[in-house]
Amino acid sequence: MRVSAIAVLAGLLMSAMAVTANAYELSVTVSLDGSNEPVANAVVSVDSARPGTPVSAEIYQKDRAFHPHVLVVPVGSSVDFPNRDNTQHHVYSFSPAKTFNIELYADRPAAPIVFDKPGIVELGCNIHDHMQGFVVVTDTASVGQTDASGQVTLSIAPQGTESSQDKVTIEIWHPRLPDNTRPVTREIERGSEPAIVALNLEPEPSAEGSLDRLQQRFREL
Repeated sequence: MRVSAIAVLAGLLMSAMAVTANAYELSVTVSLDGSNEPVANAVVSVDSARPGTPVSAEIYQKDRAFHPHVLVVPVGSSVDFPNRDNTQHHVYSFSPAKTFNIELYADRPAAPIVFDKPGIVELGCNIHDHMQGFVVVTDTASVGQTDASGQVTLSIAPQGTESSQDKVTIEIWHPRLPDNTRPVTREIERGSEPAIVALNLEPEPSAEGSLDRLQQRFREL
């Protein structure tokens, strides 16, 4: 028995309407464990029926630092690494989610890097050991970063029967987690919003010392 294209389209529309009808917003506040100090720039995510759409983005190097320090992108996104310093950089990652090596260069690499697996990708520079950055690659559209008050609101389209469950599992990641190679998970009650999550974080790293004379001369060229 043949199924008409109209019937198929109607079925798809009804499925999409059902997902939309079950969608809801989840507010999360992240604070430092043992205090009420808000944690900014924590990456909070929930598994969702909606994957993110790949984007083109960039992390540039300026003043011997990666900007932004943390970039959140969907799986399949491409990221360029322009060098805006007056000295060369050598960008690399040994992370399982993406291993790559951009050898010593100035200006802009020949091609962007495509991040094709979810996970935490730590960036380094082989020339400047103190430089550190992160790409958080996600496979869900329900993701965001906390603001200065430690708050974020996620729009969630639940998967399958998860919409009827009383608890929601969220993942939280921050560069200063004791193990920052993966997020931590928390279960929260649905409807008990805003959800409050406390994180145990390492202290802020000490500021880098002054530039040596040779590097200062490079910057002044």
